[in-house]
Amino acid sequence: MIRPYLPLNSLRAFEAAARHLSFTKAAIELCVTPAALSHQVKALEERLGAPLFRRLPRGLALTDEWQALLPVLTESFDRMAAALDAFDGGKGREVLSVGAVGTFALGWLLPRLARFKAAHPFVDLRLSTNNNRVDIAEEGLDFAIRYGDGAWHGTEAVRLFDAPLSPLCAPEIAARLREPADLTGETLLRSYRIGEWTAWFEAAGVSAPPLTGPVFDSAALAAEAAIAGHGVALVPVRLFEHELAEGKLVRPFRQEVSLGGYWLTRLKSRKPTPAMAAFETWILAAAAGG
Repeated sequence: MIRPYLPLNSLRAFEAAARHLSFTKAAIELCVTPAALSHQVKALEERLGAPLFRRLPRGLALTDEWQALLPVLTESFDRMAAALDAFDGGKGREVLSVGAVGTFALGWLLPRLARFKAAHPFVDLRLSTNNNRVDIAEEGLDFAIRYGDGAWHGTEAVRLFDAPLSPLCAPEIAARLREPADLTGETLLRSYRIGEWTAWFEAAGVSAPPLTGPVFDSAALAAEAAIAGHGVALVPVRLFEHELAEGKLVRPFRQEVSLGGYWLTRLKSRKPTPAMAAFETWILAAAAGG
């Protein structure tokens, strides 16, 4: 019978030795000497009144009676380790689940996440992406970052920033574009949101051509197609500053059209947690700063 006062160090020594079937390897894992580990195991055997191992010429073997004890101990130590990992500097870590439009996550959020982690190490961020179709309650999200006008039923929405759209394309295509009307002869990569190109041409004072180009479910995919030379993408320029700086994409015209922005949303019924408050404060400051 295992008694509740069995030494934890001895149980840990047994578990490591049983996994490795070696006192030497177990001692290396636990940062003790093989002699010290062997002493812990022997002390446990004396408490239990039965041998735990059969000492073989080339290693160890668990006795049949204690074979079942190993998985129980391993699971217990793993659970304790996971619980202890949930604390950082004496402060409990808190899971924060955020869903974000894929283009926003790639183009704006990911490059800045290291700053958030450094400022708020107690937050265990879980980030998932979507194409702007998201159910916060169904997916168990604390926040959803969405593109639109901020009007989503049952949600509290805070604007992060506007996202004006402007054409971007590969350098070789940009080289033959002199004025907005020149786009009527190019392949125009489209979004699933109908009317974006029409609105841009109207803002540029040009009649929109028939729109027959490929349709993409995210601006990120459309931009990748544009980089590959498949056409001209109408995307939020602010989210592709890296590609523009590297010369992978070129902005041939300054005309832009604003049809929405990015918003931080949560259910009105969701009571904010410390992690949620930290993330909201951080992302609003980051968005305001660029």
